[in-house]
Amino acid sequence: MLNIDNVDTYYGTVKCLMGISLTVEKGEIVSLLGSNGAGKTTTIKTVLGLVRPKVGKILFENKEISKIKTPEIVKSGISVVPEGRRIFPKMTVKENLIMGAYFLNDREELKNRLNEVFKLFPRLEERTDQLAGTLSGGEQQMLAVGRALMGKPKLLMLDEPSLGLAPILVEEVFEVIQTIRESGVTILLVEQNAKKALEISDRGYVLQKGQIIFKGPSRELLNSKEIKEAYLS
Repeated sequence: MLNIDNVDTYYGTVKCLMGISLTVEKGEIVSLLGSNGAGKTTTIKTVLGLVRPKVGKILFENKEISKIKTPEIVKSGISVVPEGRRIFPKMTVKENLIMGAYFLNDREELKNRLNEVFKLFPRLEERTDQLAGTLSGGEQQMLAVGRALMGKPKLLMLDEPSLGLAPILVEEVFEVIQTIRESGVTILLVEQNAKKALEISDRGYVLQKGQIIFKGPSRELLNSKEIKEAYLS
C-alpha cells in the first residue's frame, strides 16, 4: 500500500533522512521506532508532502505521491494523528471532528462518519458540545484519532499516540489502534514506546539518525538482544 523507496529528506542544508526505504502492506500495523531526533516525524511529514524528498520516491497504492500537494495526498486516503494531538482547543468536540472531513459535502455521509467515531469513542459523544481544550489528555488523544478517522483513511499514520499519557490510558490507546486495524484501516505507528508498539504490530523498523538500522517481524525485534538493550530496557 505505502512504499517509501530510498528517500533522502533535507531541512535546508541539513540531511534528516538518508536512504529510507520501508513498506506498509494493506491490513498491517507497521511500527516505526526510534529515539527523539531519529527522523520519525520527518518521515511522516515527507509522506504527507509537508517536506519534499530530494532523492527517492513515495508510492501509495502504486501511484507516486512525492510530487503532489498535501491536500491531494490526504484525499487519496492518508490521514495522520500528529504528535501532541494538535486539536483546536477553542472549538467544540463536534467542530474538531468535522474539521477532519473538511472536503466532504455530503451531510448524510458526514453524520454517518460522526456516528462511527462516537461508536469507537463513546466519551466523545457525551462531550459533543464541550470545548476541546477542556478535555483530559486521554480524551484529547481520542479526539485527535477520531478527527483523523473522519477522513475515512485507507492508511492512518499515528505520531507518538501514547506520549504524555498515564499507563492506563496508554493501554486504552493501543487497544483502540488494534480495533481500528480490525475495521480495515492500515496503520503506520510511530512510537518511542517500542515494547507496546511491537506487541501490536506485524513488522517494525528502527530509525537512528535518519537511517534504518533494524527491520523485521515485530516478534523478532522484540526478542533481539540489540533492540532490548537500546529500546526495551
